[in-house]
Parts: sequence; structure tokens; C-alpha cells
Amino acid sequence: MDRIELTAAAQIERSKLQRHFRRYDIFFFLVCTIVGVDTIASVAASGGEAFTWLVIFGVVFFVPQAMIFAELGTAFPQEGGEYLWTRMAFGHLAGAVNNFYYWVTNPVWIGGTLAISAVTAVAVFFDGGRSSLPPVAFYVVGLVFVWATVLGAIMSFSYGKWLPTAGAFARFLLLGLFSVSVIIYAAEHGIHGLGVGSYRPTGTGFVALIGVLLFNYVGSELPSAAGEEMTNPRRDVPFAIFRSALLSFILYALPILGILVVLPASSVSNFGGFVDAIHAVFTVYGGSVHAGVSHLAGAGAVLGAVAAILFIVCVMTSGATWIMGSDRSLAVSGYDGAGPRSLGVISERFGTPVRVNVLSGIVSTVVLVLAHQITNGSAAKYFSAVLGVTISTTLISYLLIYPALWKLRVDRPDAPRPWRMPAARPLTVLVMGLLIISVLQLVAPGAPFNWFGADFRPSGWTYGQRGTYLLTEAVPLLIFGFVGFCFYLAGAKTRAEVVEVPAGPDDEGVLAPEAG
Repeated sequence: MDRIELTAAAQIERSKLQRHFRRYDIFFFLVCTIVGVDTIASVAASGGEAFTWLVIFGVVFFVPQAMIFAELGTAFPQEGGEYLWTRMAFGHLAGAVNNFYYWVTNPVWIGGTLAISAVTAVAVFFDGGRSSLPPVAFYVVGLVFVWATVLGAIMSFSYGKWLPTAGAFARFLLLGLFSVSVIIYAAEHGIHGLGVGSYRPTGTGFVALIGVLLFNYVGSELPSAAGEEMTNPRRDVPFAIFRSALLSFILYALPILGILVVLPASSVSNFGGFVDAIHAVFTVYGGSVHAGVSHLAGAGAVLGAVAAILFIVCVMTSGATWIMGSDRSLAVSGYDGAGPRSLGVISERFGTPVRVNVLSGIVSTVVLVLAHQITNGSAAKYFSAVLGVTISTTLISYLLIYPALWKLRVDRPDAPRPWRMPAARPLTVLVMGLLIISVLQLVAPGAPFNWFGADFRPSGWTYGQRGTYLLTEAVPLLIFGFVGFCFYLAGAKTRAEVVEVPAGPDDEGVLAPEAG
């Protein structure tokens, strides 16, 4: 029988994993992961060319990166996904730092943009159309949102996998109902959006949109973090990735186009635009619009409340699926020697990394409180600052994940590859180039052309605050990198304790852990 080398900790923790993740579970998980309704308005706020760039980046970025992960997810289907690929390609230090970037962005996102999106939906539909809630109500809604999301990630996959499925169907219902309502609204009130010329792509639009659009399109690798919980990863991963990619593009395109048709660009804000658009178009079922302010009544109010609940389910399940995946990767790094052993623990009862899940909840809570205090409750400024950190941290981690494809083809050429990416080298260079540009624009919007100029500056910020904004982006990135390095140091003892065990059905191609 073939044998492989693992850390002693990995041998213990892998035995607790439970296989409950099937083909359509992966498919719905991916739809829930990729389609984030919280950023739809951030895209639409850039006007008609946002739709054009959505299509362009769908072709030149979304499709190539989906192919990268179809190959990696079938060639190396072990628990840990992106962490394991990066560690196998570039070593434990790179794996530790990169994986911390990948993980930390998710609790920041949940306590930041996802929480404020949920609060906004509650305010608009259940609190008289307000743009936000009073401080006490804000914290009550925000904290319930954060910890309900964490609870969903803690559940065993035998039950927890139904949460992404529910989130996917919530997207189908919400975005389908919104799209039909837009058609009815346009028939009754005419088209009030943008002219055909506004859809022409520009360099300014490219700079403004590249970060948020790439952020919308990443995530095809996430289910592979639970590779050893899949019933047949080598068969099911490509099936789920390519079908979810097509459906996800449609689910982004329809509501963005709908917002552009219904609302003028000046009425679309980053943090409330999609909720505002829902509120406006649902007046066709009961209500009115006066001086740009919509009021729902009768069936419009009822359907509006249903839409608000669906919206909250969508943003909550976005957060839950991401921490289901990223928390597993962090736990794997803990028992593989690239993080504290105390975090590398799988619950025997649930088969999930409960300790890391709780840590995610704590970080999300801290972000929720601090960001709201730092911005003095300004929803627009709060949203844009946290979104920028979230996107830049996420995309930085992919700078090592994508080239792992090349490195592992060289280092592990004999690993079985049921699906092999065509034109891997030029397409990976393309997505890497787009990533580098997007990270620069997120940290210093408009650089080097017109840093923090009017066309590039985030909502709620002034030109005189560009230094402050740079610090809000750069300082967290430096801190996250340092913490990742400390995680590497903390894993030294775990890395040194190696055992030889029989290879499992998915273990072909796994590299023995490094010593030291």
C-alpha cells in the first residue's frame, strides 16, 4: 500500500472529517459564494460602462481563474484547498502568510460591508425608509447578523450544506423577482436610466471597477477547502465550477442592468443602491415615487418586506459560505504546521473547525464596532473603507494561489489531473496582471494617473483625506502579513512532528510536509 508523510497533528484531525459534500451541494455552494448582492450597487454606481466591464472581465478573468481551480481542485483534492496548493508550491512560510490574508478578509467583510448591507435593508424596509438605524439598533441587528452567520458555519456539513443551498435559492427568488419587477416598472414609467453611449468602456471606468469586479468573480476555489468532505471531488469539482460560473454571471448581469435602467447614476450609492432600486421598482405592486423618494403600500410593502428578508439571507449566506471555506483552510494550516496548533482542531461532534469559527465571529464583532466608531456612523464612508480593505486583502492572497498551478505542474507532474487547463501560462499571466493592477487601485485609487482624483476617490472621502485612506488600506495589510509570519513561527513544533501513514483515495500527489 502507498504511504505518505503527514504531521502527527494532521493524522489526528483528518480522521474527524465527515464526507457529506456532493455534486449539487458544491454547485449551490459556489453560486452562494460568487454571487454577492452587497456589491451589486458598487458596480452599478459607475454607470452604464459598469455592465460592459462586467462582461469583459467575465471573459478575461472569471473564465480563466475558474479553469485554474478546476485543475487544482481535481489534481489536489485534499482538505485545505488554496492553503495546501500554496504550501505545496512555495513552502510553509508562503502558505502561512498567504493563508492569513485569505482568511482574515472574511471576518472583516462580515463585520463590515455585509453587516452594513443587512442593517441598510432593515432600515429601508422595516424602519420607515431610513438610510440607517440608530446606534443601539445598529449594534443589535449587526451583532445578530454576525453570530447567526458564524453559527451557520459551525454546523456539521450534513446540515450546514443546506445553508448555501438556501442562499442560492434566495438569490434565484430575489434577483428573479427584481428582474421581472424592473420590466413591469419600465413598461409603466418608461426608462429613466442611461443612454446607449454611457455603456462605452473608458480608462477611468476600468480603474474604478477592476477591484470590485475581480472581487465579485473570485471564489471558485472555496469548496476545495473541504476537499476531504466531498464524496467525489475529481468528478464533481469541474462540473460545479463551470455551471456555477455561467449562472453566476447571469445573476450579476440582470440586476446590474436593471438598476441602470431604473435609476439614474446619480441616485445609485455604493451601500444602498440595490436596496433602493428594489424599493423603487416594487412600487408597481403598491406605492408611489415622489421627488425621487419611493413609498411602498399594500402589496408593495408586503413584497418589499419579503425582498428585504431574501436580501438579508443572501448577504448572510455569502458570509457563511466564505468562512466555511476559509476557516477550514486556516484550521488545516494549524495542523499542517503553518499556524498555531490550537487553531488546527476539528470538532469531533460537528466535523468543522469550531475554534476558528468562533475566532471569525470575534474578529467580525471587533470590526463592526471599531469601523462604526471610527467613521462616526457614516454609512457611506464605513462601507467604502471596509470594502477597500476587504477587496485588497482578498486579491493579494490570489497572487500566490494562481501561480501555484505552474509550480505544481513542474514539481508534481505525475499527479492525476482529470481536468487540465488549456493555455495555462498566458491565461495565468493575464489574470495575474489584472490582479496587480486592481490591488494598486484599491490601496491608492487612481494612482499613478490621478491619485484620489474626483473620478477615483471612494464615496464619502475628500481629496484632503487621501493620506488617511491610504493608511486605512496599507496598515491593515502590513499587520496581516506580520501576523501570518507569526503563525508560521507558531507552527514550528507541529511541522517537526511527522508520521508516515497509508495513503487515502485522494492523497495521490500530496507532498510530504517540510521540516523546520
